[in-house]
Order: sequence, then C-alpha cells, then structure tokens
Amino acid sequence: MAAHWKNSPEVFVLALRRHGLDPDAIDDVARAWSAFQEFVQLPVDGIEPARDDGDGFIVQWGRWSWNGDRPALVFTRQFAVRDEDDQDDEFWQPQRWSVELELFFADSPAWADLDDTARADSMGFDFAPIGHERAAALARIATFVETLPQVSAMWQAIPVGSALGLERAD
Repeated sequence: MAAHWKNSPEVFVLALRRHGLDPDAIDDVARAWSAFQEFVQLPVDGIEPARDDGDGFIVQWGRWSWNGDRPALVFTRQFAVRDEDDQDDEFWQPQRWSVELELFFADSPAWADLDDTARADSMGFDFAPIGHERAAALARIATFVETLPQVSAMWQAIPVGSALGLERAD
C-alpha cells in the first residue's frame, strides 16, 4: 500500500531506521544512501503523474546560506502535487514538495572547493519511473559521484549533523 506524499518523511524515517540510522544523527553516508534508494522506490499517493514529473529525486552537494554555509550532501525526493484551489487557473502548475535528508560536514581540505564542483557538475536530478529505470538512474548518480574527488570524500566521511524534513520547493 502506498503512503500519501504528506506522510513520506515518516516512510523515509522507517527506511533509515531499518538501516540502523537515527535521522537526526546520521553517521554513515553509505547506509543513508541505501535507505534513500529504498525510499525513492516506494510508491506514493496524491502526486501528479509521471508526465508532469510527479515523482523524482535529486542528489546535491555544496554550501548554502540556509544551512550556515556548512558543507552538505542532500538526498531529495521531489513530488509534484495538485493544489485543488488552483484547478480552474489556466496557468496552473503543480506545487513542488521535497522530502530532504541533509547531511552536514565539518570543514575539510578534502572538499574545500566544493562550491566550484557544485556549479560545474550535474547534481543528479532525475524523474525516472519507480522500478528498473529508477534503480539505473540511482546507480548512475552513485557512479558519477565516484568521479568527483570532493563529493566522494564527503561520501566516505562521517557527518557532524543531519536533518530530515518536508518542504515546499517551488
């Protein structure tokens, strides 16, 4: 049975716990990635169809003002959701909502130029359908990360903090 998109953070928490992780204190990026791969393969109700990019994932890295410019690695599942109040609007667009697991890291020379990498390289934005196609897309981004020394170093490091939440993304 599929969970409603509003309950998807709790579904992700369950996946993290199955992998031996506390969502507020992630200490292993590889296990968090495994839990994320499991989470993004689960069906979700209440979202727009695939043709409207109803369900996808994003893997991001960098420093952002909203997290205190700390080095971060972010695993995101994004949904397109219909707002019933806007149904008659001729310019209607679905709302974008994201379930994000943000992993924070201490500063390190290994990822000192992380911002340059984030600007120069793709960030793993994909809307492949659940199943074999999504598994292949997840494998591609993991392989791509291995080619980026800064991001790969973060992947091997222990985060100093983590946060999981559901936020409007548009």
